[in-house]
Amino acid sequence: MAEKSKSLLLPMMAAAVFAGLGRMVVQKIKADRAARETRVAGPVDDKTRQWISDVVRTPRQ
Repeated sequence: MAEKSKSLLLPMMAAAVFAGLGRMVVQKIKADRAARETRVAGPVDDKTRQWISDVVRTPRQ
């Protein structure tokens, strides 16, 4: 009886998926570090916080 040939498709697809997920995780970590260093969303003063609260609570007309 001849040996059954194994397909390499499934292991290759699994490797590609894991590589893609790993790449996404690395990009997310780098983006978080960059955002933390630039402090895009910094501390908000009380006047600005009150204005945002009023805008969010007031319905549009």
